[in-house]
Amino acid sequence: MSDATLKTKSAKKNQSVEKVFQIIEIMAQNRGAMRLQDIAASLSLPASTVLRFLNTLMTFHYVNQDPETLKYSLSMKFCQIGDLVSSQLSIRDIARPYLIRLSDKCNESACLAVEENLEVVYIDVVDGPDNMLKAMQRIGRRAPLHSTGVGKLLLLNYDEEKLNTIIAQKGLCSLTHHTITTKEKLVAELKDIQAKGYALDNEECEIGARCLAAPVYDYTKKIVASISVSGPTSRMNEGKLPFVEEQVKEIAKIISEKLGYVS
Repeated sequence: MSDATLKTKSAKKNQSVEKVFQIIEIMAQNRGAMRLQDIAASLSLPASTVLRFLNTLMTFHYVNQDPETLKYSLSMKFCQIGDLVSSQLSIRDIARPYLIRLSDKCNESACLAVEENLEVVYIDVVDGPDNMLKAMQRIGRRAPLHSTGVGKLLLLNYDEEKLNTIIAQKGLCSLTHHTITTKEKLVAELKDIQAKGYALDNEECEIGARCLAAPVYDYTKKIVASISVSGPTSRMNEGKLPFVEEQVKEIAKIISEKLGYVS
């Protein structure tokens, strides 16, 4: 058998498996037990076909049937599978090759950050060509949420009550004369970030350095991390920022999809 034939065969989808996944997704989206007829109608499939797949799923304990109503629902086994998958995934491992690609494309440093104890923690860094920001952004380094691009994105997760808690506990300390130091300005900045889909640290954390960041979402549509490109203001200027914005958003979207996010 030729390589071309093998490639063609491997590219074909298994229609039975495809139908099983469609049944699972319909049942998950319904958020409640469903009748056989309703599942079949939703997928435009014969009830007999759907019943055969449901019986197989019940055999492997992925679907339950209520003995009184005869309605079908997904079992908690999916949660078990989800936990097993989550335990194998590391945001850092997933993001690493894309951070390298991002750094190469923008010719600047690329970072991955998460929140821990109301602060930004950098969990991965790909140095730029001149290592200018190596001291400022290193793995394990912490920084305030309000003065960093990655941090301001993580603040989008919180309502006003949680924002008040963060301000009360951590304050809005001034790191440079560009740092936001009032709640009113921070709230206005967060609204602007929400609308634009990215955040900018314009010498707010370090004089002479500019950073553009985009959010990373997981399957719950929560921002679980941020990625950024950082460089000296001489290079990260108005001419370069639109290109950096495009690249950071694209890579953030790819990483989010790897974490199960669906827009």
